[in-house]
Amino acid sequence: MRVAQVMAGAAQGGAEGFYERLVPALARGGIETLAVIRADAARAARLHAAGLAPVELGFGGPLDLFTRPRLKRALAAFAPAVVVAWMNRAARFTPQGPWVLAGRLGGFYDLKYYRHCAHLIGNTRTLCRWIEAQGWEPARVHYLPNFAADATEAAKGAAPIARASLDTPHDAPLLLGLGRLHRNKAFDVLIEAMARLPGAHLWLAGEGPERGALAALAERLGVAPRLRFLGWREDVAALLAACDLFVCPSRHEPLGNVVLEAWSAGRAVVAAASDGPAELIEDGRTGLLVPAERPGALADAIAALLADPARAAAIGAAGRTAYLARFTEAAVVARWRDFLAAVSAGTNAGTR
Repeated sequence: MRVAQVMAGAAQGGAEGFYERLVPALARGGIETLAVIRADAARAARLHAAGLAPVELGFGGPLDLFTRPRLKRALAAFAPAVVVAWMNRAARFTPQGPWVLAGRLGGFYDLKYYRHCAHLIGNTRTLCRWIEAQGWEPARVHYLPNFAADATEAAKGAAPIARASLDTPHDAPLLLGLGRLHRNKAFDVLIEAMARLPGAHLWLAGEGPERGALAALAERLGVAPRLRFLGWREDVAALLAACDLFVCPSRHEPLGNVVLEAWSAGRAVVAAASDGPAELIEDGRTGLLVPAERPGALADAIAALLADPARAAAIGAAGRTAYLARFTEAAVVARWRDFLAAVSAGTNAGTR
């Protein structure tokens, strides 16, 4: 089977990172794959290293008159059975043709970009139900979850990064947050919670437009000496191995790839009950859920686990078990292979 995977996303992001994990995994599994990406030398290099030869296109704004015909020619030359367009921009540029066109969504996007798609893929059941509520036939809506970076050291027991290398006391309670520094991620709420957690330190790995505001908030609340902004990191496994708890405070989180990464490393998770984490986490067993935008509740949940390491370890182990059961590379790739085989054969059955 030949499958084209079209990604026009940003340099960093959860969907983009998953694309870079899934597409090579499908290719390793025997699916002949064409990777089409927005021009990005670093992403292209990583895909080349994984054995793919990505086509790089502009995927620009309304004045981009070249990407659509170039993409159409590339697809016609490759002759895929299925084309998967990842998110709005890719869906807008990807033409119909003698292939099955599927749109892959990682959030509650404007469905006008997907009207020409035969199928839609959502990475949570909540998202799939929402798509169906917009009028899509259930047989054309498919739940295909993400997998964490389980080919990395996170699933193998990485050595923790030395706390001293990030000017952090070796015996301090250490929290970790991962993600783009954007308002949706609610790291401001986590910083406010830090003001109620004396002695705890926080590493924030990520970058984004809110960094200045977050740094100013930390200064104003007096927690800046206990906060480290790490920028984007490639050593996430080592960061997870070093922390005591993982925190996902997001206001809006359709899935929560970061929860899966923390589970893969066996770390206890405290999360705001936004859509994705609320679907993933069994409260009290595989993590703790708190109301979104409630720094006091977030601080209380964190403090409870820091005070009870045995409970934190049990929650981390339960999360790891959930990850192994449903979110490993092998489990998710098998679901994708079944989906691709079914839609290429014209089988009309939604994947649940």
